[in-house]
Amino acid sequence: MSVIDPHTLAAAYALHALPPDEVDAFETHLDSCGPCRQEVAEFLATAAQLTAPAAPPPSLKQSVLDQIAKVPQEPAHASRPPELQGSTGWLGRSGRWASGAGRWTLAACLAAAALGGVATWQHQEARDAREQANQARAQADQVAAVLAAPDAKTRAAALSGGARGVVVTSESQNRAVFTVSGLDAPPGDKVYEMWFNDRGTMRAAGLLESRSGDQTVLMDGTLQGATGMGLTIEPAGGSRTPTLPPVGLIEFPA
Repeated sequence: MSVIDPHTLAAAYALHALPPDEVDAFETHLDSCGPCRQEVAEFLATAAQLTAPAAPPPSLKQSVLDQIAKVPQEPAHASRPPELQGSTGWLGRSGRWASGAGRWTLAACLAAAALGGVATWQHQEARDAREQANQARAQADQVAAVLAAPDAKTRAAALSGGARGVVVTSESQNRAVFTVSGLDAPPGDKVYEMWFNDRGTMRAAGLLESRSGDQTVLMDGTLQGATGMGLTIEPAGGSRTPTLPPVGLIEFPA
């Protein structure tokens, strides 16, 4: 029976495509493999970008409706005159066939409005996508630097609801990376907020980036001698100090 090299499983792990027994084995492997931790973080960042939804702006519909209001149209009962039935010419015998050009004019105006709106939207979407990609790349680089640091240390702990949290710290990078799996979505308009535990004093360290139960994030701020971290459920936008009991607490590795 062949044995699968765990170094080839990073992508499948990030996409939740491994069976439970292989997940446990791979997470044990991650505890001692910096390159795999880095690769998993990069796959997670890429997957987050690819699944970001995009939709045409509401202004596009209004732009098309405005063009409809401005373009004269034939009455709904208008039809091709009987004397022109069977004519193959553009103007026909009397020239009244030109009334059909109104429909072509309307179609052209609608197409111009729609295409112009789509082009503007696409340009904005492309610019926003580049900015998001640059931000994601910068964060992925920082995450990778922590995970691959020679002095990186890992500590895992169980969170409420059966979720699992893993924190990786690096004194040389002075940063911490938090990975969570199996986390239930927060209720209503609540959010998950991370905290540095400065020997009993909780310092805000950012919000989890989405309602997804599986993600890897760079904690906001530097270690500054923190001895651990916590995760709480807070009102939308986060809080300056924890307002609810923690979902979980993890001590940083010594």
